Amino acid sequence: MIARLSGTLVEAGETHAVIMTGGVGYLFQATSRCLAQMGGVGAEVMILIDTQIRDDRIVLTGFSNAGVKDAFALLQTVQGVGSKAALSILSALSPDELMLAISAGDKAMITRADGVGPKLAQRIINELGEKVSGLTLGPQATSADAGGTDQAAMRDAISALVNLGYGRAEAHAAVVSVSAGMAGASLEVLLPAALKELGQ
Repeated sequence: MIARLSGTLVEAGETHAVIMTGGVGYLFQATSRCLAQMGGVGAEVMILIDTQIRDDRIVLTGFSNAGVKDAFALLQTVQGVGSKAALSILSALSPDELMLAISAGDKAMITRADGVGPKLAQRIINELGEKVSGLTLGPQATSADAGGTDQAAMRDAISALVNLGYGRAEAHAAVVSVSAGMAGASLEVLLPAALKELGQ
């Protein structure tokens, strides 16, 4: 199995690229984010590779870092999500944004990806919600359990913010951020702090 490639980028398209290494050109598919980070043709690059052997061909998928590769593998554990849909989602969202959308139950955020409708987005949320609940959601997010914050209060604060017109993912991120270190914080404490975080 090919796990990593280093070489010269000799071709770059919207969904694929070719890297030349050891006299061999390897064609791989990748997210638009990954391709943009590689620079132009002629750049020296190193990419992580996922190798899938199918009946009629070998498919290589390239990643700029392990986080994107892990998210790609996680997405494909969901029924109906193949490599094409996973790449589309990770072109629209970073791994942190994806984890946040799943944790917050924000299917609208996931449907930003081309070809991903509300039903598939909801299935991703349903099937991966528990798997991502203990993961870090972003640079400013801290696990609520670490601070001992009341989970019911957090849910109520998020719901209140959504009712005020904020997006679910945006509300979730604000509540998670302010709840860090607030042991047993109530709704009355969380909501004003989250509103201040959101700049209101």
